[in-house]
Amino acid sequence: MALNKVQLEKEIRAALDNESDKDVKPSESRARMAKAIAAAIDVFVKSGTVTVAVGIPVATAGSATAQTGATTGPGTGVIN
Repeated sequence: MALNKVQLEKEIRAALDNESDKDVKPSESRARMAKAIAAAIDVFVKSGTVTVAVGIPVATAGSATAQTGATTGPGTGVIN
């Protein structure tokens, strides 16, 4: 799934709006906003899909019918 910047913006705006009409200590307000914004960013980042490029080198071992293997080089990923 592609990253949804519109939803992230809505969540950040909600975090700010939730504090705008409260009469509280600024430090408490900042802490609540930071927590809400961090949660929104966490959801945003985790919602992305990482697509790894084809062609990553691999090494294999075993018989022709029982291959095992692992990558031997780094892959390149793109967050969609």
